[in-house]
Amino acid sequence: MAGLSLSMLLSSLGTSVANVALPNLAHAFGASFAQVQWVVLAYLLAVTALIVGAGRLGDLIGRRRLLLAGISLFTAASVLCGVAPTLWLLIAARAAQGLGAAVMMALTMAFVGETVPTARTGRAMGLLGTMSATGTALGPSLGGVLISGFGWRAIFLVGVPLGLVSLLLVHRHVPADRQRPVGARVPFDRVGTVLLALTLTAYALAMTLGHGRIGWLGAVLLGAAGAGAALFVRVEARAVSPLVRPAMFRDRALSASLAMSTLVSTVMMATLVVGPFYLSRALGLDDALAGLVLSAGPLVAALTGVPAGRVVDRLGAHRTTVAGLVVSAAGCVLLSVTPTALGVLGYVLPLAVVTAGYAVFQTANNTAVLSGVAPDRRGVTSGMLQLSRNLGLITGTSVMGAVFAAASGAGAGFGAASRAGSRAGSATGDVATAGAGAVANGMRVTFAVAAVLVLLALVVAAVGWVRNRGAVRGC
Repeated sequence: MAGLSLSMLLSSLGTSVANVALPNLAHAFGASFAQVQWVVLAYLLAVTALIVGAGRLGDLIGRRRLLLAGISLFTAASVLCGVAPTLWLLIAARAAQGLGAAVMMALTMAFVGETVPTARTGRAMGLLGTMSATGTALGPSLGGVLISGFGWRAIFLVGVPLGLVSLLLVHRHVPADRQRPVGARVPFDRVGTVLLALTLTAYALAMTLGHGRIGWLGAVLLGAAGAGAALFVRVEARAVSPLVRPAMFRDRALSASLAMSTLVSTVMMATLVVGPFYLSRALGLDDALAGLVLSAGPLVAALTGVPAGRVVDRLGAHRTTVAGLVVSAAGCVLLSVTPTALGVLGYVLPLAVVTAGYAVFQTANNTAVLSGVAPDRRGVTSGMLQLSRNLGLITGTSVMGAVFAAASGAGAGFGAASRAGSRAGSATGDVATAGAGAVANGMRVTFAVAAVLVLLALVVAAVGWVRNRGAVRGC
């Protein structure tokens, strides 16, 4: 578990640690902000596009072997990032780092079923969730310290010793892959993998390059993504060994879990999109204090993960899933009605409620999905869970940002940095100069929409529970 947890920490750290360095990179390479944002986007796109394929490949060739390869690639790419002499080589290295991270994210959860007793699955999932939240929270602060002390290259080189330790732990302690009979080996679906990767890349680009709006380029990309998705379903229906079996789409429990994960992750992105503007424009906090307040969310998620896992093991995944959604919905409602006069406390306390509910939901939802999956499909199912979360975060960046901009009376929306998951709070357009009252109204409207999305996830959970009861009675 130490080896798997460190792998999860590294992949999450890679997502957030580069965000704070974008201004330094623009200065170091003499590049525009639109160019350096690809340092963040390359990693995000690689993870999103390849995570399902990485999970399936682990099912076929051996998860331990592929995880070791993924950690090795991540570590080597970290070295290349740290010594890159040009911006475009740095971007290419970040894409390679994202490929390694996709393998690490997809396979760490898949290993839980093989290394942890069923009665303790929830605790293991909670620990992995804690490490993911810790990596996300640690990235900006650690990146800032390293840049101020050693320069921007240090934020990438710090992953090298951590990667080597993870590699050693996994090599020594993770169980060896089970040998398959030669006749039982099945081919890897290369066509489906490439098609899904292109489809997801088109969707991610449409969401992250749209400035909070869907222009002609976004419309073209969304159209390509829709056509790619339809073609992917047709290809998978005819494939001998499909990347994603068509039967998985007909699994109501799995479909419900993936839908809920996407909805709740969309809501969670609102805290990162809206929070910086509300704290700086409506409450008048400086950058340092706003960053400290924003770190409360990931900190709560990190502290909630393991206790949430214990609750899942004791009460069951479904009850805990519903409880997490109820808590998140309550937090969103509180944020939608909180008056500015309550100050920082009026924002932090509801934010803690939202984040704690999300951590509980994520632990329970992941446990429910992976505890009932056949061993030869754990990798691809884990990849789909991670993909649903990533798609929610990508969608939330654009959609919730657009809602906030519209409710604040701003037409231009958010800058590319915010959409790419970079330093929260950097923006262009009217929303960056909107008055305190307009920003406060935008925050309340955005979290009212967020509350509706969480309630929709609750409806999905309730429908899934009723169908499952009906299926049990029918048996």
